[in-house]
Amino acid sequence: MTETGPMFSLTLNRRSAISLTDQIHDAVRDAIRTGTLAKLTRLPSTQDLSAQLGVARGTVRRAYDRLIDDQLIVSKGAAGTWVADAPAPRPSPRPASESEMTETPPGLFHPFDAPPAIFQMGVPAQDIFPFKQWSRIRIRATRAETLSPLNYPDPCGNARLRHEIAAYLAISRGVRCSVDQIFVTSGFTGALGMALQALSLSGAEVWCEDPGFPKTLTALQLAGLTVRPIPVDAAGLNVAAAKMVAGNAALAVVTPGQQAPLGMTMSLERRRDLLTWAEERGAWIIEDDYVGELQLRGRAAPALAAQDTSGRVLHIGTFSKTISPALRLGFLVVPPALAAPVGEIADHLSPAPNGAVQIAVADFMAGGHYLRHLRHMKRLYAARKALLADTLARHLPANLSLGIDGALSIRLHLPDESDDVAMAQRALSHGLAPAVLSQWYQGAVVKKGLLLCVTNVHAKTVVRDCEKLLDIIMHETNTSSQQDGSRTWIARMSLDLHGVS
Repeated sequence: MTETGPMFSLTLNRRSAISLTDQIHDAVRDAIRTGTLAKLTRLPSTQDLSAQLGVARGTVRRAYDRLIDDQLIVSKGAAGTWVADAPAPRPSPRPASESEMTETPPGLFHPFDAPPAIFQMGVPAQDIFPFKQWSRIRIRATRAETLSPLNYPDPCGNARLRHEIAAYLAISRGVRCSVDQIFVTSGFTGALGMALQALSLSGAEVWCEDPGFPKTLTALQLAGLTVRPIPVDAAGLNVAAAKMVAGNAALAVVTPGQQAPLGMTMSLERRRDLLTWAEERGAWIIEDDYVGELQLRGRAAPALAAQDTSGRVLHIGTFSKTISPALRLGFLVVPPALAAPVGEIADHLSPAPNGAVQIAVADFMAGGHYLRHLRHMKRLYAARKALLADTLARHLPANLSLGIDGALSIRLHLPDESDDVAMAQRALSHGLAPAVLSQWYQGAVVKKGLLLCVTNVHAKTVVRDCEKLLDIIMHETNTSSQQDGSRTWIARMSLDLHGVS
């Protein structure tokens, strides 16, 4: 990335009939399209440019907002405003073809090298992690690995880390297992891949929560399984409905601790029904314990694996949301009967990741730092969730509603005719990264909305961030309404504090 250089100059004609905002917009637009401003060039801040030009800051901000809408520049929050990596081409004078009009919209992945954006899912708080302490532990771990004998590490994972995971699971999740049942993996996806390889169920039917985590759905399909979306209600996955939809299923993948993304905890009765089904059919259950102990209301519900007496549950946990997703570190706990075959898979296909990272996490847990950090995170996240919910409720238009039962997120529900993909794309260009709710649905019923992660919400900026997001939503709403004059929205505000909304 480069800073703006001396080759670009901007002169305003204050006697022109063209507004100052339009002049700034057009000058920057032309400089980008002619290559005078190269892609990934950092632009002056609105404050700096307004001072240079002698105009109000709002004049520059409006010009920048239009350039963002044109997909020519991108706002990255505190990191500044930059020329887009691939600036939008000049508009074509010809009408779009049918194939262009139906083209699949681009993905909504946040750039991997960019700092976490506001509302971005799956990223822990950046301001409370004990970085100094963690850095010291990492340095010691790297030194220990460097000085250790030059030999192949255990493909199942560092023995000390597996011991610490076993102790943590017994205390916090109610799961009692031996070290031999635990396998260290490359995050959640590594654990899921290892589990699917061990079960070898290609061609079989699998129950999958609807709505549910999109990456899980894709992984199941890549493994050759036939996904059967099963609706969830206030008690979690509906086992009776699942039997009606796919009575011969060989696998169920669930998030019983806090359903993703709706947030309900699977009831004790549903848990019993699911475990009984698995035992009677000889089926398997993969438990995605994605938030683990980070359940913000009351005491965390025990893991489903803690109630498994017939050895049918494979339990997946991760350090991505508690330490850092950059670690790519997770774990898989399997029933005793699967320990040997999973060990073979670890040895030949999926060995445990970076040894120094494993040593560091083991030390972090052994020193009591991990559990202290979890307690701190729970208090902070609960406060930030309440702050975001209160701020949104005070600014929410009457045609939108909230669902606040999600584990670490709030759902902003939109009318059925909304284009939540377009809204998320527009928000991303403004430095906000909500997830698209409709992409979590696979069945006939699809709800529209945005998922707003609470972990990096801050009191100083929450009002501005919410206003910016709601402005984007209303802009998209008005645009859609103009394209379809017959469309009307029911004005009703509903803040659902307890049930599934």
